[in-house]
Amino acid sequence: MNIKIIGSGSYIPEIRVKNSDFSKHKFLNEDGSEFGYSNEEVIAKFKSITGIEERRYASPELNSSDLAFFAAEKAIKNSGIDPETLDYIIFAHNFGDVKSNAIQMDSVPSLATRVKHRLRIQNPKCVAYDILFGCPGWVEGMLQANAYIKSGMAKRCLVIGSETLSRVVDMHDRDSMIYSDGAGATVVEYCKENDGLLSYESATYAFEEANYLYFGNSFDKTLDPDVRYIKMHGRKIYEFALSKVPQAMKNCLDKSGVPITDIKKILIHQANEKMDEAIIHRFYKLYNQEAPKDIMPMSIHLLGNSSVATVPTLYDLLTSNKIEHHSIEKGDIILFASVGAGMNVNAFVYRY
Repeated sequence: MNIKIIGSGSYIPEIRVKNSDFSKHKFLNEDGSEFGYSNEEVIAKFKSITGIEERRYASPELNSSDLAFFAAEKAIKNSGIDPETLDYIIFAHNFGDVKSNAIQMDSVPSLATRVKHRLRIQNPKCVAYDILFGCPGWVEGMLQANAYIKSGMAKRCLVIGSETLSRVVDMHDRDSMIYSDGAGATVVEYCKENDGLLSYESATYAFEEANYLYFGNSFDKTLDPDVRYIKMHGRKIYEFALSKVPQAMKNCLDKSGVPITDIKKILIHQANEKMDEAIIHRFYKLYNQEAPKDIMPMSIHLLGNSSVATVPTLYDLLTSNKIEHHSIEKGDIILFASVGAGMNVNAFVYRY
């Protein structure tokens, strides 16, 4: 018995923020000193490395749980199920609901409970809870749904990934240009056929790597030191990802028994174009092969890095034929993979 995605949905916020919109930002070094390059140079280098041209921000009146509700509603409609038949709502995020221009995170009640309330589900046995697992949170939520369903604890789950990273970034830090907002959701249930989730891999590296992503002060030392923002050691994360993710993908694929030549698409966390390309290259090198052209659909160019939302959004766009030059057909093999704060790495092989 496997689990299979029977419906998907995503919510892409309407506010477009182009790279040129950062041209008047005051970027600083970590110590607060003036940055040594013009904003035009910063933006050009940023684009060449990350591939990001623009990103989406949520409207001020919307919070992460609102975005999640919109995506969940679409996924349920796409699946054709009665939401009262859901056994679990698993909501992956990292920062709760952060109101526009606020400094506090709000996660009481849980965001999953808020979505259940908005969906008007009355069934008390539909258990709603949140998970914090960095950017790989939605993938981990899928693995938890897999465990519930295979153990007999559930027949049907809703798995959500949603984030409003634009509200926890330091606008004086160049890394703020990476982050964006969005939500993606999937409805999964058991299937008797040899389809769906075939194998998985998950790991947490915390001995030396725990604080590669963290909360820290603004680079502008005149701002309130008690307000924290998302920060990262970019070079360490890049090296970690290239070291750990390709091997995790290989371990996962080998457990499935599927040959690498059968992979139709790889849906990887949209963190950084060059990093993702390097991960795919190293993964195929582990099999002494070259990566096929068009193996990796990308959404980062126009949507940025929306953390837990990137992979389910990418899946929804792919399966609804909204990514140019990419398509998927029944029976095709998809390899999902993600990496992020924790430091966490995970992957699963899926027959569509």
